[in-house]
Amino acid sequence: MTSAPSPRVLLEAAGHAPWHPAAREAFASLVDQGWADPRRLSAEGRRARLLLEAARESLAAGLGARTEEVHLTASHTQSLHAAVRGVVRGRRRTGTTVLASAVERAAVLAAGRFTGELETVAVDAHGRVDADAMVARLTDERSTDQRATARPVALAALQHANGEVGTFQPVDQVGAAARAAGVPLLVDAGASLGHVPGPEAWDLLAANPGDWGGPSGVGVLAVRPRVRWAPDWPEDEDEWFPGGVSVPAAFAAATALDAALADRRESEVRRRRQVARIRARVAAEVPDVDVVGDPEDRLPHVVTFSCLYVDGEALTSALDREGFAVASGSACTSGSEEPSHVLAAMGALTHGNVRLALHRSVTDEDVERFCDVLPGVVARVRDLLGAHGL
Repeated sequence: MTSAPSPRVLLEAAGHAPWHPAAREAFASLVDQGWADPRRLSAEGRRARLLLEAARESLAAGLGARTEEVHLTASHTQSLHAAVRGVVRGRRRTGTTVLASAVERAAVLAAGRFTGELETVAVDAHGRVDADAMVARLTDERSTDQRATARPVALAALQHANGEVGTFQPVDQVGAAARAAGVPLLVDAGASLGHVPGPEAWDLLAANPGDWGGPSGVGVLAVRPRVRWAPDWPEDEDEWFPGGVSVPAAFAAATALDAALADRRESEVRRRRQVARIRARVAAEVPDVDVVGDPEDRLPHVVTFSCLYVDGEALTSALDREGFAVASGSACTSGSEEPSHVLAAMGALTHGNVRLALHRSVTDEDVERFCDVLPGVVARVRDLLGAHGL
């Protein structure tokens, strides 16, 4: 008798994790209750509006924000685009320069280039921004020549942690400098919220329900009242995000965050142990490999490694045939096989990389089986490419 094939294992859930069971249940229950337009005055509309406000209130509690500060968007990308565009337009008399780390999500970098002048700050080999350089730019503690040629900063952007390599960023240090300089700070917590405690130093905070087991099609942007903001899109009844969002999806997103935070500590310990196991076994058992990101000060569920003499697409395809869904390229761009600007900024190998983001249901057995299979897969791909023994 032949043994049954092993079940497929999803090991890359960044931004699109399997729905938390509580989110599925909430969404199903709201399909019959929250389908109406919450802007209508009918009983159905009023009920939908109450459910939407309950979702915003719950999300606000999870973010550490006030309910009135929380705005629901169509996606995490829309949240980031709107944050950059709205602040730059609102502060256009001050300047249009967006100051960001070189490893921000592509949506932030693209919005910065689109709205004004994007200025990036270098990172170290772990992907952590040069905090001293970013603080100096914000506070003008630089040489006379540097100050003379610099334009005023309209917005600073710094992710809470990098979703591609897991490294935490010095948000508190940069946030204090930004506050002293009167510059709003946009913090992208799309890879961290629901997995670790959220950041405290922010003026605008973007979060991604898809990352914590909520539905796609919903994004969250919290904005402090002190932020000067002016939308650069046509006027609408909903000033922030015209058209609104699905009430069932918003309620499911809030429910998923509540559930993720309820078991966050246990989940964090388990996935941190699993990631440490992957990092150790990959480094020890796969020749010519570079495991990237800070080994300690990092997200508990993200790990990336780069294999020399291997094409990333070929490697992910070979692992897929073995039953493991992984990713390559950049976690911060829409095209998954595009070379990673994050790894390039770190000075790491940009090809042959494998990116994992472990969701809540990944087991220790899944991790061990992946580590057992990986060395042979890498060797076979190298043989096919004629790179064996180099």
